[in-house]
Amino acid sequence: MTKKVRVRFAPSPTGPLHIGGLRTALFNYFFAKQNGGDFILRFEDTDQNRYVEGSENHIVDSLEWCGIKADESPIDGGDFGPYRQSERKELYKKRIDELIEKKLAYYAFDSKEDLATLRTEAEKEGKVFSYSFSNRLSLRNSLSLSKNETLGLLKNGAEYVVRFKTPENKEVVCRDELRGVVHVSTKTIDDKILFKSDGMPTYHFANVVDDYEMEISHVIRGEEWLPSLPLHWLLYDAFGWEIRPKFVHLPLILKPEGKGKLSKRDGDKFGFPVFAVQWKSEEIIKGYKEHGFLPEAVINFLSLLGWNPGSEKELFSLQELIESFSLKGLNKSGARFDPEKNKWFNHAHIQKAENSLVIEKIEKEFSGHLTLFDKEKLNTIVELIKPRLNTLNEIYSCASFFFKNPDNYNEKHFNKLKKINFKEILSGLIELVSSAENLNEIKPSLEVLVKKNEWNFGKVMGLFRLSLVGDLSGPDLFSVVSLLGKETCNSRMMLLSNALEKQ
Repeated sequence: MTKKVRVRFAPSPTGPLHIGGLRTALFNYFFAKQNGGDFILRFEDTDQNRYVEGSENHIVDSLEWCGIKADESPIDGGDFGPYRQSERKELYKKRIDELIEKKLAYYAFDSKEDLATLRTEAEKEGKVFSYSFSNRLSLRNSLSLSKNETLGLLKNGAEYVVRFKTPENKEVVCRDELRGVVHVSTKTIDDKILFKSDGMPTYHFANVVDDYEMEISHVIRGEEWLPSLPLHWLLYDAFGWEIRPKFVHLPLILKPEGKGKLSKRDGDKFGFPVFAVQWKSEEIIKGYKEHGFLPEAVINFLSLLGWNPGSEKELFSLQELIESFSLKGLNKSGARFDPEKNKWFNHAHIQKAENSLVIEKIEKEFSGHLTLFDKEKLNTIVELIKPRLNTLNEIYSCASFFFKNPDNYNEKHFNKLKKINFKEILSGLIELVSSAENLNEIKPSLEVLVKKNEWNFGKVMGLFRLSLVGDLSGPDLFSVVSLLGKETCNSRMMLLSNALEKQ
């Protein structure tokens, strides 16, 4: 094996890429790039019954949106392909024959019905059926059958699986870089299926063979695979492969509330995305991209779920994450997903983003209205609304009044303000705006007008803002007045006056 760092992200194309899987990909990518190594994308599609059309594209699109490009993949190729397990059958057959030849694996011809019966009988006795050294010689396999019987069954096309012959009474001593040395007795490990008669390997067999053949130096994967580590360790021993990858099992991403790992249902329940980009199946499920999140923010947020940079710093660019990432910074315990913190990261990254990003979104959102507005003022508008944006999808609600009259007025405030002398106040405001030499300096004149007429300053400002914005919240009102100009301001104040009068 080469000493070069080579890591792989090996998802099964059985559905969209969940953010838990995306985080695994990110940590692999950070580690590879920090060490001048390679990041490999491999599709583990051995279970063809669970294959879902479109999954591969969704995985690739999710990574690309995050700025993650594989050095080797089914798309770009490389020296260690193919990169789909379904295209590596000959290699698996060669390796399984090697184990059978060494008598470290065997053919098993037990029918599904027979095994189901054995499981039922064990349950009746309060036990759990396990196909292992304790009963393998009493079951229908090449260990209990004669050589001629075995060859006859194979020749006649009998259904079979190939099982690993787990060593008896042995202690497996394996290592996880995060948790240290793990001791497991083979008494607790059954004879796992490695290969099926359809020529397809199981996950356990294929991923070990592929990691070896592709010279993977580090296997960084989810915690759910930790119980499989002893079996994978035994397979390396069975092949006589002294050099094996270093294994790192990442902590889970936990639900926002309660126990267990984060799922799609949690996203539905709490109203946040669980995919990077949208997934199209029977229904379209929007991802972070479609919800107005920046990829930089998603990467930043996910990277701090289960990893600590060793400082108080929270905001990172992709390059900074690559430079800062360390396996030593990984946590052993799960990290709870916080939807509000998720939004905070996005808000913070929007503030750091170039104004051109928001301007591009504005131009797309208001393409039918921009002709009515001086486009040179867009940069000023962005400076006003950026501090109010948690997502890019909020641009419409935060900026629409700059380009068109308010769609409607806030009903609560409208009903309150119609009870005051609105007509008199709005008429005064219209006259004030019309006579102003410089709208940027209108505030002192407004204060004089309010004091002279003994009006309530708060209510005057409320009417003024409601007429221009449609609500009582928004950016600095006098900046809005200056950007809209006299004609638009006066027109909108007349519209509000007429609307209040009709009530």
